[in-house]
Amino acid sequence: MAAARQYDVHEAKTHFSRILQQVETGEEVVISRAGEPIAKVVPLRPGADRTDYGVLRGRIRIAEDFDGLPDDIADAFGMRG
Repeated sequence: MAAARQYDVHEAKTHFSRILQQVETGEEVVISRAGEPIAKVVPLRPGADRTDYGVLRGRIRIAEDFDGLPDDIADAFGMRG
């Protein structure tokens, strides 16, 4: 993997659009101040496409009292009486 491109703060402000274009293509960009790295701009991971709905059907059991609260907590939230 190639080293991340590095820009100082002034360059980053001047060339922000260019940096975003680089990141959109998968590059990572480091922003530095006085030669010291202070931040890294990285691409967001694309959202996962779910094609496996129902894969856990029959493998998970939800207890009958799942939504029930202990009396003291229900009282604290005014959920009884």
